[in-house]
Formats: sequence, structure tokens, C-alpha cells
Amino acid sequence: MKYIQYGNNPSQIYARSFKSSYDNHEVPVGCVFVLDDKIIGSGRNRTNETLNGTRHAEFEAIDLILSSGEYTSEVFKRCVLYVTVEPCVMCTYALRQLGIKRVVYGCANERFGGAGSVFDIHQDPKLKLHPAYTCEGGYYREEAILLLRKFYVRENENAPIPKRKHQRILKTEIAPMKNN
Repeated sequence: MKYIQYGNNPSQIYARSFKSSYDNHEVPVGCVFVLDDKIIGSGRNRTNETLNGTRHAEFEAIDLILSSGEYTSEVFKRCVLYVTVEPCVMCTYALRQLGIKRVVYGCANERFGGAGSVFDIHQDPKLKLHPAYTCEGGYYREEAILLLRKFYVRENENAPIPKRKHQRILKTEIAPMKNN
């Protein structure tokens, strides 16, 4: 597997996979897994493309890493995940099962968030079988919010009954981040 050096800033690769989702008419979520200052895998949402609701960016990257043959699931215990949007409940629990070290995300997922916005799956003490992990939000938050808004303003050609959105306006003002 080819490693991508990034120093302390994975933002270019992160932004590329994020924008790739948008360009492919997917909800714009992208992620990178980082091990010892090297990106070992990246992913973007592919739920529309694959017609599979589980093909979130995190699962795409996890599958890429594991299918490379270089790593076992043990590698995730030493990785940091950078993802544009707070992981959903499904992804948060999968990351906990893998023993992820840390997650850094852009904006909160106020509908399905599993890492603090709706549920606290990442650190729920009742889930003793798998270790808790830390999550930090706000990494390129404004960019994540704006790209999500751009996605939801445009027409979704994949919707079962497309809704005309010609009246919608892109809001560019972003409220300050809430302190928990």
C-alpha cells in the first residue's frame, strides 16, 4: 500500500475524499485513517452509487485497509480517524468494536450522531466489551457545513420521488460551535 505523508495536517486528502463524495452526488462525507503520521486509507460515502445504505465513508476506508493485506483489524487501535461529519450510530459502534484510538470530525451530526450529538456510543460505560475512545469536533467545521448545505440545496437525482428545490437558497452564515 502506498503511504501518503502529511505531517500534522491530513486536510488535503480529507478534503479530496469529502469533495469526491459531493461530486459523485453522495452525501459529502469523507475520511482518512492515520497511523504514525501516514494516511493508510481513505473513504467517501458511496451509498447511492452502490445502493447500499451501509457504505459510509468509514466502512469504505476500513474495507480498503483490511483488503490491502498489510493490516489486520489490530491496526485501528493505533489509528486516528479524521472524518468530515461526526460518525453516525452505526459507524461509531463499528469504530468502537475495532478499538479505534481517536476520532476527529468536522461538524456535528445532529440527527444520527453517535459520538456526542445524539448518543454517546463512543464512551458509553454500558458497552464494556469494547474500549471507549475520544472524539473531538470542529476540524474544518465550516467547510464541512457549507459542503453539506450545498449538497442538500441541489437536486438529488437518486431520490425515489425527486423534490424540486429551485426555491432553496444556500445559507452561508454558520453559527458558532456549541461547547458541551
